[in-house]
Amino acid sequence: MLAYILRRLAESVVVCFGISVITFLLLHVAGDPVVLLLSIESKAEDAVLLRKTLGLDQPIYVQYWIFLKGLLRLDFGQSLFIREPALTLVMERFPATIQLTMAGMVFAVLISIPLGVLAAIRRYSLLDNICTMLAVSGQAMPIFWLGLMLIILFSVQLRILPASGRGTFLHLLMPAFTLGAALAPITMRMTRSKMLDILSQDYVRTARAKGLREQIVLFRHAFLNACIPIVTILGLQFGRLLGGAIVTETVFAWPGLGSLAVSAIRNFDYPLAQAAILTMALIVVLVNLGVDIAVGYLDPRIRFD
Repeated sequence: MLAYILRRLAESVVVCFGISVITFLLLHVAGDPVVLLLSIESKAEDAVLLRKTLGLDQPIYVQYWIFLKGLLRLDFGQSLFIREPALTLVMERFPATIQLTMAGMVFAVLISIPLGVLAAIRRYSLLDNICTMLAVSGQAMPIFWLGLMLIILFSVQLRILPASGRGTFLHLLMPAFTLGAALAPITMRMTRSKMLDILSQDYVRTARAKGLREQIVLFRHAFLNACIPIVTILGLQFGRLLGGAIVTETVFAWPGLGSLAVSAIRNFDYPLAQAAILTMALIVVLVNLGVDIAVGYLDPRIRFD
């Protein structure tokens, strides 16, 4: 078990290294922050001096080496525009993103798993058809469009929920539902598919033949075995939730990592953008590692070789 965890940690380090290279290169080819930092009246000498001060006059591999050494010390440098340590700014926004992501996952689980189980129990019924239609519609629906429609309905027309910001529980409802709606369809379809597969197994028919109550058969023999792929898909989709959080935070002006990363990329704020993106990447890597370990405990047939 320990060897498996260490091997997965080593693989995670390699993944994070690759993400750091890609992030560094993409941000540096996106634009020049010197153009934004200097005013129109600035001279060419000012641009040369500022570029030298920021270290942008050095070769790209030298800049990356400096960035990598700082990364190992958890030092992303100072934000070019806010003039504060980039990691400090990221940590200030980190709780908001985690709150939104976890709330979105709770919404997705509460909606998708019960509907998926009911759709499997009542296969080809009207309820099953409605659930299938909702799943297909949910996968095809853009997150930003759903968020805007919720704002128009509940904030502009009904005036019962705040349109943006973070504060009370009411501020969380619409962003969390919008984010959860992106994960619910695939989770519901996975739950339905796995439940249908398990309900046709011999041990389920045997349990029913023994006279066990239907609730016990469905929960203990069917649903608990269906939890393994559900947990796996939830873990794999956690990265999608973080990606969706970027759009959701922008629509609802939610002060999280996503909106911070968008603002940093728009301003070519290299240190801040790198800190935000790599932090989100690290979260996804750690969640996937946790899911791999959890699945091993849920399914005793899996061996950590």
